[in-house]
Amino acid sequence: MSANSAKSKRTTSVSAPSKSKVAKKKSVAVVKKATTSSRGGSSKVASSPKSSHGRTSVAKAASTTKKASRATVATPKKVVAARGAQSTMSPAAKAKAAAAAKVQREREARAAAAARAAAAKAKAASAAKAQREREARAAAKEREAKAKAATKERETKAKAAAKERETRAKAATKEREARAKAAAKERELQRKAREKAAIETKKAREIEAKKKAVEAERQRKLREIERRNLEEVKRQERREAEERKRQEALERKMHSKPYEHDVALLGELRDLLVESRTVTAVQIGVLEATVNDLLEGRERPEYDEEDGSSAGSDYDRDQLKMQLDNERLKVDLIEVALTRVEDGSYGRCDSCFEPIAKARLLAQVPVFTCVTCRANG
Repeated sequence: MSANSAKSKRTTSVSAPSKSKVAKKKSVAVVKKATTSSRGGSSKVASSPKSSHGRTSVAKAASTTKKASRATVATPKKVVAARGAQSTMSPAAKAKAAAAAKVQREREARAAAAARAAAAKAKAASAAKAQREREARAAAKEREAKAKAATKERETKAKAAAKERETRAKAATKEREARAKAAAKERELQRKAREKAAIETKKAREIEAKKKAVEAERQRKLREIERRNLEEVKRQERREAEERKRQEALERKMHSKPYEHDVALLGELRDLLVESRTVTAVQIGVLEATVNDLLEGRERPEYDEEDGSSAGSDYDRDQLKMQLDNERLKVDLIEVALTRVEDGSYGRCDSCFEPIAKARLLAQVPVFTCVTCRANG
């Protein structure tokens, strides 16, 4: 019994590695198939949001298959270790090892079954995905067919509409041609009637044209005369407006007061004028006395007209009178200048009515013209 049990145990231990190798090969094949199917399906399933359940099942099957392969690969190592330990084990230990090997085989069988189930599930998911892709392609073909049918229908309708438009255009063209022919015929009749009427009324038109030409020429001459008169009136109005503007500007200049606000200058000019008036009054008194002396000398007994002294004295007296008149005129001008100083108008040129330079006003007293007007005479 012991020999048979030992032989059976050896056979079992020998057959266990072979079974484990077979299971390992099957699990590896299942893993490769599941991995291939998961790789091939993952890229296709990823394009559809509805295939998330298939991706999850494929991932689960791949993880289960990897665990089974790891368990299967690890089994021969354990069997070899158990085989080395069986030579030194007791019968109870060997029975325990056999039970453990049996449990291990059952686990491997369950792992293989789980791998097959996962592979079947992945295959079913791949088949469902393929079915969905076929349905999507069929729907796309159906949509394409509907689009082609709609396009064809639109083209047919467009052709029909174009044909109808062409027919209407032809009918309209024929109608226009008929109307044009009728109009041409009517125009020809009217032309002949006009020519006949023109022949009959040619002389009357010529006479009327001559009358109109004469009247038109007369009206043209009248319009030309009116135009010239109007232009002359406008020119006269422009000249009068310019003259009014010039007179207004001249009036403003004539009443201008250039140094009205320069109180210091007016005060200085007033002092100069008063001083000049005083000096001039003294000169007038001296000249009057001289003239009186000459006049009294003429009445003296020793005054002789024959020796020529009377002519000389008369000339001197005339010169003194002229000078006396100039001085008196100067006094009058000084009075006028003082009056203008009082109202602020002194310093305005009496010719151009522009302001006289301050230097000229201070240099010559009194002065009523600017340098330019004085030079122009």
